[in-house]
Amino acid sequence: MADDDTRTTTPEDPLAWEARNARPAGYAAFGAGICTIAGAVIGAASQSGAPRRDERVVTIVDSLARTAAGQPIPSGHQAALAEYLGTHTAGFLLSAVLLGIGGMLTFPPLAYLFRATRARVPLARLGLIVAAVGAAGYGLGQAVSLGATALGAADFADGADRSNAAATDALANPTASTARLVAELGGLSLAIAFVIIGLGAMRAGLLSRLMGILGAIVGASLVLPLDQLGIIRSFWLAALGALILGLRVVRRPPAWAVAEAVPWPSQQEVREQREAARRAREAERGRQGAAAPSKPASRRAERVPQPRAPQPRRPEPAGARPHSASKKRKRKRRS
Repeated sequence: MADDDTRTTTPEDPLAWEARNARPAGYAAFGAGICTIAGAVIGAASQSGAPRRDERVVTIVDSLARTAAGQPIPSGHQAALAEYLGTHTAGFLLSAVLLGIGGMLTFPPLAYLFRATRARVPLARLGLIVAAVGAAGYGLGQAVSLGATALGAADFADGADRSNAAATDALANPTASTARLVAELGGLSLAIAFVIIGLGAMRAGLLSRLMGILGAIVGASLVLPLDQLGIIRSFWLAALGALILGLRVVRRPPAWAVAEAVPWPSQQEVREQREAARRAREAERGRQGAAAPSKPASRRAERVPQPRAPQPRRPEPAGARPHSASKKRKRKRRS
């Protein structure tokens, strides 16, 4: 009975798991890239007509002078910005939704790449945890922050108080401020995930050196103002999606075909491989030259012209003047 209760479990084949989950992860990577760049472009287009910082600026001196004169203080730049956002909320809300979806769709391809990397090289589980927390926090934080800001600006545009203080309260409402903090913390976690998973996949041979280094740059751009529109991140996610789906537009490293690490060769190894290939080509040419058949001797003899038989000297025509050399010979004979 003890033998009947004993159950042996074998780990799932990594290649089978990768083949089964490739499509959802690849499509999620494409969706994350498209939503990120679309949301950024729509948001930038919606802000194209917003008042600039140097417009409608009211200084402290102007405010005190108007107050002393009993005149009302005009609304400044903050009020003009809030009024503009309040009358153009559709574009900002659409941008918020797209950026939120793009941030959350970043997790499936990163989780897939983490699982594939961990099947080949040791990788800390911290990368998967920070990827999940970062994608959720960054996506939801961005969506809620931008949406709350747009709705607060809409309330300001419909209200009677058009002062800068009211505009500041509308744009920096508690919901928008809290969501903005969540987005910043989520971006930091997502940046750590990009660096850990990207460099680990490069070490396993699943990503090229360019893709691995670019993944680290994408992680840094989530914290530093290096890629505010998300163009680099969208490009990297699209390339990762093509790599996961095995599309021909991207050269797939050989590590994807085996369940073990295939590290990329170093510069010294690349030079040695090129030198060995060059020597092999030279040796092959030498063998081909030695094995080439020599031409028959009969063909060589055919090329040599045959000697011609002596021909009789042509008689000189009558009336022709004798050559000077023949005259000299006749004089010598007479003498």
